[in-house]
Amino acid sequence: MVLLEGIALGWLLIVIGAALLLVEVHSPGFFATVPATVLIIFGILLLLGMDIFNNGWGVVIGVTVAIAAAGFTVWMYSRITSDESPTTISRDSLVGMEGRVIKSVDPNTISGKVIIGTTEWSAHSTGSSIPEGKKVKVVDSEGVHIVVEEVA
Repeated sequence: MVLLEGIALGWLLIVIGAALLLVEVHSPGFFATVPATVLIIFGILLLLGMDIFNNGWGVVIGVTVAIAAAGFTVWMYSRITSDESPTTISRDSLVGMEGRVIKSVDPNTISGKVIIGTTEWSAHSTGSSIPEGKKVKVVDSEGVHIVVEEVA
């Protein structure tokens, strides 16, 4: 009966590991790959008849294999992912950048629109109205919009 329990637990660990791999595929970056790999390796060891929970050598081998599997998984994960940091832009990082007005920008309203790079931002001007097509520079950011002035 003990052998059957080890086999059932081995399959259970493999199934849980496979489920975690599916979670990782569906939501990359969750980093479920490491525990998934370790669970699958533990499941295989149990199916092969190694008692990794009660036997002294089994525990040592199980821990060693788990550390090796985790290390290999982290190394492999780092090899297949890109080295580039994700590109993020916040309104605070726009100060000093230049863009173009695509909807007239007024000093009293944030209904004006400005393109900075490829992103559209709500804007208001520091002085007079700035018509469409004019080049502008970001001088500040307030709340959810930017403040621009015309570039001469």
